[in-house]
This record gives sequence, structure tokens and C-alpha cells, in this order.
Amino acid sequence: MIDYISQFYLWYKFFHIVSVISWMAGLLYLPRLFVYHTEEVYNLKQCSLIFQTMERRLYKLIMVPAMVSSWFFGILLILSSNSIDFGSLWPWIKGIAVIAMTWFHFWLDRRRKDFLVDKIQLSGRTYRIMNEFPTVLMLVIVAMVVVKPF
Repeated sequence: MIDYISQFYLWYKFFHIVSVISWMAGLLYLPRLFVYHTEEVYNLKQCSLIFQTMERRLYKLIMVPAMVSSWFFGILLILSSNSIDFGSLWPWIKGIAVIAMTWFHFWLDRRRKDFLVDKIQLSGRTYRIMNEFPTVLMLVIVAMVVVKPF
């Protein structure tokens, strides 16, 4: 079974990279939408509804499928690769960073749902700061995979 999975390794890698790029685009864009939603249009109900639609579509049509396919093809890459040394520290650090990225994904969904019920608890500044979180995680993940420093 592993031999069958391994023969498609490069295709899994291709789909994994495309999925991660799509997921990252959503993780970086949705907090920016929250900034604008919080600071610019919160008091204008019609504009708020437009932002809610944009946020929902981004999350459900791009981010969720991209996250699921990132995990799926990432697991296939692990199964089809015999070059991952789980005795090293780098795959574990990468795994923790991917789990943190997944947590952030669901945290964004919780904030998106807050906007639906006009329960805005965070400032635009907070969303700007949180917008950097996936970038830091991405740098850690890519460094672990490419440089394998530990």
C-alpha cells in the first residue's frame, strides 16, 4: 500500500503546495477584512452585511477546502516519504506550527461568527496584530521543512 502511495509523491507535493498557498491567502486576508469591518463599516448595516458575505464566502469556499486539502496531502506526503526523520526535532516543530495554524483558522471562524451577531469584542489594532500570526507560523514551517535546523 505504501509503495502505491509513494509513486504519486510529486503529485501530493504539488497539491499540498497549492492548498497551502490558498489557505495562507485566506488566513492573511480574513483578518484584514475584520480590520475594515471593525473600523470602517461597523455602523453602516448594509456595508456590514456585505462584509459578512465576503467573510463567509472566503472562509467556507476557500479557506476550509484549502485547509482540509493541505492536511490531506500533507499526510499523504508523510506516508509516501521515507526521508522524514522523526527522531529529529524539526518535524515536531513543524507539526506544532501546523496545529497552531489550524487553531488560528478556527479562531478566525469564531471571530467571523461574532460579526454575524454584532458582537465585536476586538479592535482593528488587535486584528492587525493577529494578521501577523500566520506569517510567523509560515516562516517557522518553511524553515523546518527546507533548512531542517534541528
